[in-house]
Amino acid sequence: MAIVNPFKALRPQPQFAPKVASRPYDVLNSLEAKIEARGNPHSFLHITKAEIDLPDKTDIHSQDVYDRAKQNLNAFVQRGVLFREDKACFYIYQLVMNGRSQTGLVGVSSIDDYESDVIKKHEFTRPEKELDRINHIKTTRAQTGNVFLAYRNVAEIDEVIQNWKTTHDPVYDFIAEDGVSHAVWVINSTEVNNELKKLFAEKVPATYIADGHHRAASAAKVRLQVEENYFLTTLFPANELKIMDYNRVVKDLNGLQPEQLVEKLKKNFEVIEEQQAVAPSKLHEFGMYLKNKWYRLTAKPNTYSKDPIGVLDVTILSDNVLDKLLGIQDQRTDKRIDFIGGIRGLAELESRVNSGEMAVAFSLYPVSIEQLFDIADSGNVMPPKSTWFEPKLRDGLLTHLTGEQN
Repeated sequence: MAIVNPFKALRPQPQFAPKVASRPYDVLNSLEAKIEARGNPHSFLHITKAEIDLPDKTDIHSQDVYDRAKQNLNAFVQRGVLFREDKACFYIYQLVMNGRSQTGLVGVSSIDDYESDVIKKHEFTRPEKELDRINHIKTTRAQTGNVFLAYRNVAEIDEVIQNWKTTHDPVYDFIAEDGVSHAVWVINSTEVNNELKKLFAEKVPATYIADGHHRAASAAKVRLQVEENYFLTTLFPANELKIMDYNRVVKDLNGLQPEQLVEKLKKNFEVIEEQQAVAPSKLHEFGMYLKNKWYRLTAKPNTYSKDPIGVLDVTILSDNVLDKLLGIQDQRTDKRIDFIGGIRGLAELESRVNSGEMAVAFSLYPVSIEQLFDIADSGNVMPPKSTWFEPKLRDGLLTHLTGEQN
């Protein structure tokens, strides 16, 4: 059963929260982070992407970057921008995007649960990305990145969280520049915190990593060095979550001409040329943008496996197009492929191809939360970059200090 505990968050004074809150470190490159933080000395990007405060040619994985992150974190505390909660609490985090609301519980989850598969995974991780966060945690002695966990709904947990929201005011409540609303409540009642701990321990047999596989793996691997057996998580009930599409762009056609690719696709797909951008409307349907044209691809029956992995659209595309026709065998390491979250829209696919940077783009139908659960429960993993969750949790609102600082 799931072990989830309250913790003493390092968090912003309320007047600074909108300025501190930043997009997750892994959805921005260094230039984007520098632009986003420009003119804002309180942006948490100064801690999660500290290279923005160093010379442009600085290696983003150098120790100088991690040392600067630690220096900046200390400065935020010294300036009174951040302060430490005086008692362990759970926190409620509500996001509203385009009128749709989702509410999670922020706490710390057990690394033992991660290692024993009570916390279930659905993706492989990349060593270089793990090492980056290991070095960041080891140097700053802080878990600044939140791991987004999902669990099957428990009515009693929903009731406790809803009751607290309706009887208490949030400590933060603001709309970010992207239009997403963020509100945070502090559960400072020992009785309520203990009730929530008990409910997770008795009613939640497993939680599932929705977003943050590298952050979770890094926390597990650095646990002994920072003397920490828990990591920062926000847990959402499954019925509040929405998975968006995660699309692909490829740099070249593996020696094929555009018309040859279209012809070869017809073996495993029904191929129809369309007059407008194709957002797939059902499973096993794909959009393809190639040489200023959109095509709708529908997988033919019996061209894919019916097992939990084989039936996924990301697997069908991987097996029957990316590998078989375009020569991309390992999407985690092949530099010819890139991934674009659905939040960026189909226009981003067109732009990447029209610019000449990429040769072809594919739009996919989103994976469902039940598919994610089924695959994780089976012990399998999805192909890389299968799920994109939106809206994203903001970094900086709630940070977990590790080891002797607790």
